[in-house]
Order: sequence, then structure tokens, then C-alpha cells
Amino acid sequence: MRLPSLPYVLPFAAFLLLLVAAPTLALDSRSEAALWVLVLTGVLAGFSRGAISLKLVWPFGSTMVGVGVFLLWIAPDLLFPQWHQHWLFSNALTGRAAGILSVEARTDGLVLALRAARAVLLVPIIEELFWRGWLTRWIDSPEDFSRTPLGTMSRLAFWTTAILFASEHGALWDVGLAAGIIYNLWMQRTRSLGDLILAHSVTNACLSAYVVFGGKWNYW
Repeated sequence: MRLPSLPYVLPFAAFLLLLVAAPTLALDSRSEAALWVLVLTGVLAGFSRGAISLKLVWPFGSTMVGVGVFLLWIAPDLLFPQWHQHWLFSNALTGRAAGILSVEARTDGLVLALRAARAVLLVPIIEELFWRGWLTRWIDSPEDFSRTPLGTMSRLAFWTTAILFASEHGALWDVGLAAGIIYNLWMQRTRSLGDLILAHSVTNACLSAYVVFGGKWNYW
């Protein structure tokens, strides 16, 4: 049976499954961090190799977009301390803007390295395959999403994807929405999955460094 959506959707489904299942396994911090990397790498390698494109159209521009999204991500809390503690962001529906790493894990170099590898190398591929490689096209052409070229999206596809991308980020939905809009616009401009992966990776690399070296654990 031909399942053309599988390479784009399965890694994201595995990511969501791990979000739910990993905390129930009672693993130590190192084992849980390694589980994330091994499972996600295995799914990408086993099912998505043919869908992943790392070809770049505008590498410098994509890098600058990634840095810009990072700055936008941290700006509200820098300008207005406790911004994401407001009930509009931290509530029963969205959860709270608080990190999940234990105090012990925050001083474990291996845990931090694996967490950063997941954020910088795996998550950008997984999320861009799903959100802008598949969902925007599937919304416009559910019978055969591949007929819609990358970067071609209706207003419905653009805003549905941006809003769902925002909701994925819980209490940080406001900056998640802004990031989703910018990434969608950049996909429309570049029509390149590789450029979106690079931009997303740069954002996550900057954020990872900010968390680890700046002690901003609320973002992790």
C-alpha cells in the first residue's frame, strides 16, 4: 500500500507519542534523553530519508531568519519580566511556561548535549516535514498533497498551520504563532524545505545556547 504522507507524518507522530509516553517510563535523565534521540533518529532514517531535502536556496537569509525568530522568541520575557506567567499564557488549557528538566539534569553534560542535539538536529527536520512539507500542502490538496508545490499555500493552509504550530508550544503560543507566520512566509519565499530546516535549526541552536549558558531553563 502506497502511503505518501507517511514519511512526513510518522516522525511527528513519534515525537508526540514520546511526549506522552516518556515521562511514564520512570527512566533516569540520561536514559530518557538518549531514548528521544535514538527513537527519532531511527524513525527519520527508516521512513523519511526520501522526503528530507537539505538543499539550500538562500542559506544566509535562512540563517538570519533563524536568528530573528530566536530574538522574537525571547523578546517578550526580556522586555516584560513574567510575561508568560500571565493567565493568558499560563492556564489550564495551555499549561505553564516552566521547564521540565530536573535540577540534576541541568548540570549533566551528557543530558544537555543530547537535549541540544534533539532540538537542533532532529526537531527542525521533524517539524518542517510535518508543518510546511506536508500539512500546508495536504490542506489544499488532501487527495494528493504532492501535486501542490512546496511553498504554495492558500490563506486557509497558511493560517491553519500557523495557529496549530502556535498551539503546539503551549504557554508560549504567542511567540509560537509569530514563529509559525515567519516560517510560513519564508517557505513561500524560498520554496525550499532545506532552507526551512536550516532556519528552524538556527533558532533552536540559539535558544539552546541561551538556555544552557544563560540558565533560562523555563524554555526547556
